[in-house]
Amino acid sequence: MVVKTKAHQKNDLTIITTHINADFDALASMLAAQKLYPDSIAVFPGSQEKNLRNFFIKSMVYLFNIADVKDVDIEDIKRLVLVDTRQANRIGNLSAVLDRPDVDIHIYDHHPPMANDIKGHHEVHYLTGATVTILTELIKKKEIDISPDEATIMCLGIYEDTGSFTFPSTTEKDFTAAAFLLSKGANLNVVSNLISREISPEQIGLLNDMIQAATRYNINGIEIVITSVTTGNYVSDFAFLVHKMVKMENLDAIFAIALMGDKVYIVARSRMPEVDVGALLTPLGGGGHTFAAAATIRSKTIAQIEYELLEILYKKVKSRNRAKDLMSSPAITADADISCKDAGDLLTRYNINALLVTQTSDGKKNLVGFITRQIIEKAMFHGLDHIPVKEYMTTELASVERNSELQEIREKIIENKQRLLPVIDDDTIIGVITRTDLLNIMVQQSQHTDPGSPDFMKGHSHARTRNIVKFMKERLSPRIIDILQTIGEKAEEIGCGAYVVGGFVRDLFLYRNNEDIDIVIEGDGIEFAKNYLQTVDARIHSYEKFGTAVIIFPDGFKIDVASARMEYYKFPAALPTVEMSSIKLDLFRRDFTVNTLSIQLNPGRFGVLIDFFSARKDLKEKVIRVLHNLSFVEDPTRVFRAIRFEQRFDFSIGKLTSGLIENAVKMDFFKNLSGRRVFAELRHILEEENPLAATTRLNEYNLLSVIHPSIVLNQEMISLFNSVKKVLSWHDLLFLEEPYMKWALYFLVLIRFCDKKTTSEICQRIEIAPRYRPIFCKERFEADNCISWLERNLSAKNSAIYQRLSVFKIELILYMMAATKNEMAKRSISNYFTNLRHIHTSIKGGDLKKMGLEPGPIYREILEAVLEAKLNGRLKTRTDELSFVRNYVR
Repeated sequence: MVVKTKAHQKNDLTIITTHINADFDALASMLAAQKLYPDSIAVFPGSQEKNLRNFFIKSMVYLFNIADVKDVDIEDIKRLVLVDTRQANRIGNLSAVLDRPDVDIHIYDHHPPMANDIKGHHEVHYLTGATVTILTELIKKKEIDISPDEATIMCLGIYEDTGSFTFPSTTEKDFTAAAFLLSKGANLNVVSNLISREISPEQIGLLNDMIQAATRYNINGIEIVITSVTTGNYVSDFAFLVHKMVKMENLDAIFAIALMGDKVYIVARSRMPEVDVGALLTPLGGGGHTFAAAATIRSKTIAQIEYELLEILYKKVKSRNRAKDLMSSPAITADADISCKDAGDLLTRYNINALLVTQTSDGKKNLVGFITRQIIEKAMFHGLDHIPVKEYMTTELASVERNSELQEIREKIIENKQRLLPVIDDDTIIGVITRTDLLNIMVQQSQHTDPGSPDFMKGHSHARTRNIVKFMKERLSPRIIDILQTIGEKAEEIGCGAYVVGGFVRDLFLYRNNEDIDIVIEGDGIEFAKNYLQTVDARIHSYEKFGTAVIIFPDGFKIDVASARMEYYKFPAALPTVEMSSIKLDLFRRDFTVNTLSIQLNPGRFGVLIDFFSARKDLKEKVIRVLHNLSFVEDPTRVFRAIRFEQRFDFSIGKLTSGLIENAVKMDFFKNLSGRRVFAELRHILEEENPLAATTRLNEYNLLSVIHPSIVLNQEMISLFNSVKKVLSWHDLLFLEEPYMKWALYFLVLIRFCDKKTTSEICQRIEIAPRYRPIFCKERFEADNCISWLERNLSAKNSAIYQRLSVFKIELILYMMAATKNEMAKRSISNYFTNLRHIHTSIKGGDLKKMGLEPGPIYREILEAVLEAKLNGRLKTRTDELSFVRNYVR
């Protein structure tokens, strides 16, 4: 909606705009710019913060000549004035104007320069606490008159962006500008009321979570706090909450990471010049000032981001050499649309290990990412050679300018693990610096990596730890505690680290009983198991290929032992290839964060909980998340497990993880899964307490088609699932000791509407064992016929019902009871199951012989006649049976 506009000639518009999610400094800068460009129109490119929106609507709207971005014809713009930003991706649809050579671009900004900044025809830029400070100086210099209301809005921008002159980024110019605005009648009462924000209950909860999740790291003698939180919806004023936490906790440097919806937001604040948060967040796609910065990231988990951020913090060093002295030129590039196979050919042709990826626009190659030989080869192994490189390239690419020093070069190559670093001059790629180039100069100058720098995949660097011995003793039996302590002592004797990991630890915190103990040994797991046998009465089964062993006690209790290992997959859906590793890499190969908790067992650290990947936070927030983005590509069966765990624990699948599942389905990575692996996961799901919930999720993700395209979850099948659940509840209450295959009963429901040919195809596809196939391919159809007979013969005698049902296995009897919609037929089956099947004759063949009857076929005929009479209630006692035989023989 146009709030207020003035007449303009066509093709002669001056538009003033700022960044999406505009704050008070952006608003104030737009007003100040309108004083410098009197005939301009102010346009917001997107939404504003809530407090800004309320203020704008209810207060001084009359001061602005403003239009809705939807009402502006892009073709009419002659001049674009940008305030408080120089980033094309932050001005929304107005970025389309930047490609027009006939548009005059003016920029006013106080942020540090970045490589991808918009280049203007007129730029005014220097470091101040607020952009409106720069514009206020120009207004003062040009002696442009402003009203008290205008002065108030402009003063508001300075106060907010300088934290009321408390932020380290505040400069002398900010004080001078504020003093000038006060002289023009700025109302500090209005400023104070707008700066003092009320915190909502939702924000209070998030702030408390931030404080509770805070972890302090001592990095090069500086204490840096990292806190990670997750919320299902976007919570406004996250930066304000970070500022609150800095003041409440008196922090020198903080990186706050928040997963809100499907995006991860990072807000960083620093009071120390040694921690340049703007530079630190640049490799993650963010930016800002030395003391305040932010980043927004998609398609990465919090665990990945924390790991990358910590690498950046630990590896930042100084140097003075320049990029132009180290680079190789020209740079070898590849177009974003070429296939992975063609990119691999380029790597081979030029004998290099990485390619810069470009996208041509208006005849100019624009850098959009890079791709390494490792990723290309992995894509080829997964059969993705025809996919364009843009699908798998790394888009968060650091670059340097020709005069960048070695400090920056080393930081960006090491922090981002880039094989090559592009050198950019005036938006043109003029060369690359490789890791070999960097290594040569470092060797020449005898500058080696700090030996104190941590190895992130060894030891427990930046893991959350906590001693939980007391909690373990409350939750576990004395026998389990003794076993765990003995394992730790034996591991210590042979110089190994021992950990109990996985579901056992997860369920400990979920207060679920689980005595399936999985032990990981940092060393040779099989050798450990053999040594452990010297102290206990047990035997072992070992599996050399996987470095695992099972310790079996005399009472049948088992402990699984594995060597700490890493896995890689030769193609999508393949079984993993295993190599020895550390505890952290062993945990990183696992499916979901909630399964990555471990407890150390060695004496001295017994009972120390180790949490590398924020597993406890995800348990608290009840979320299933993967550890890395190729998780479902490498092992699609994890999709089934994600759904199973989600429903078992009443959790939810994280938005990023859900998107990755959808991608795996779209790319059809399940086609290479062996039927046996599909069946194993399906069987686990069907053995859950409520398989319908998980089956519904399978259907939502279109995963039932992995079993067979003909299987569709419709209302009739849902009703049958619920009916089976009721029947099983009835059975388990009355016949507790009677075993049955629960999964088979629910599988009968899944294939209920499939014909014989389709059923056979399904059994073959998922490789159901031959001993089970008759149930589904033959006997199920006989059971369906029996249901029809029962529904047609509601008055049938007990003997007839017995004769029909006695040939079926227990699973098929229960299936029929659930499948029939006729209550009388259901009662007939229930009567058979509860009573008739337990009825037997008291007399045997010996009794007939004593009565003088010659052995032969007559015996069977007589005994069947006795059983029939007994089933129909005509015989009660043994005497009745003998009397019946005498009469029957006569």
